[in-house]
Amino acid sequence: MTTTDVSTRSVVVEKVFPHSPEKVWRALTESALIEQWLMKNDFQPAVGHAFSLRMAPVQNWNGVIECQVISMEQGRSLSYTWSTMGHESVVTFQLTPTEEGTHVRVEQAGFKPDQEAAYKGAQYGWKNFMGGLERVVAELP
Repeated sequence: MTTTDVSTRSVVVEKVFPHSPEKVWRALTESALIEQWLMKNDFQPAVGHAFSLRMAPVQNWNGVIECQVISMEQGRSLSYTWSTMGHESVVTFQLTPTEEGTHVRVEQAGFKPDQEAAYKGAQYGWKNFMGGLERVVAELP
């Protein structure tokens, strides 16, 4: 028997990019490209791979997010854990081809009621990250 914690919330950001799923996938899975729109990292596109996302430390945070790839379907979906400051969540990207290009959906799931600051931070962060992702994809050959 499995149970679902209905007291958690998710941040979802969706956008259609006028680019192929292949280009978007590259920006989601190539470490050098991830650094351009998200953070410095040691990502590798392999299920089970543990990696870190790193930025400059701020106030009471060391600037490190510990992650692990938990699922991947080439060119379609990518999920990894996201752990920082005692907050554990899962980030999932889904790519769907459209007539206009690619529908990109990112969801960060697992925000508990007492994590309002993290939830609001993710809402702000993913909107900005999505803009950066689109910029990086637009520059790819």
